[in-house]
Amino acid sequence: MRKLNNPLNYWVMALYATVLLMLPIGASAQTQSPEAMIRENVTGFMERIDGREDYYASNIDELKAIVDESLNDVADFRYIGASVMGSYFQNATPEQRSRFADVFRRTLIDTYTRGLVTFDYDALRVLDNQRGQRYEDQASVDMEVVATNGQVYPVSYSLRLSNGEWRVVNVIVNGINLGLTFRNQFDQAMRQNNRDYDAVIRTWSPEVGVEELERGGDA
Repeated sequence: MRKLNNPLNYWVMALYATVLLMLPIGASAQTQSPEAMIRENVTGFMERIDGREDYYASNIDELKAIVDESLNDVADFRYIGASVMGSYFQNATPEQRSRFADVFRRTLIDTYTRGLVTFDYDALRVLDNQRGQRYEDQASVDMEVVATNGQVYPVSYSLRLSNGEWRVVNVIVNGINLGLTFRNQFDQAMRQNNRDYDAVIRTWSPEVGVEELERGGDA
């Protein structure tokens, strides 16, 4: 079993798990619960890469292609991108909205791919006791990442039902709402660049501080 001895590896793994949960599941999306879908896809993908960390570390572009292929026509990055842009979305041109969605997707794939080859952890588990759904088209699924020192890091996924398929639209890591964090970073970048959309999109680079995630926050 791999071991998690670096907080950076922890949060990258948690983020990357979001991508894994967006893998195509076809008609089963309409019959599987969000919890069952997540459990199945996380297990299947981790089995696919287990034991090949050294290979992918030397063939990073191949791993990146696998991640990108998995997301093709499945992940709703336009929805996520609009959420990150927040109130600025309304005044952005259709071209700027589309371009930011593409940039946001590419930067996250790059981050996940680089972090994936350094994963170290004791256990990654979906909790048996899940919270009930408040709405038919929205759900939350809770997981835990267990470090080698026994510390447990909670991970909570927010999903929405879109065209008959469940898709992850946000993730909360150790109480840090990453969607909100990225939205605040976009707002800060817009203020620093005098609300120049093109400049912000051109230089966009999502960041989450390791110390912040270790410290945690209120979900």
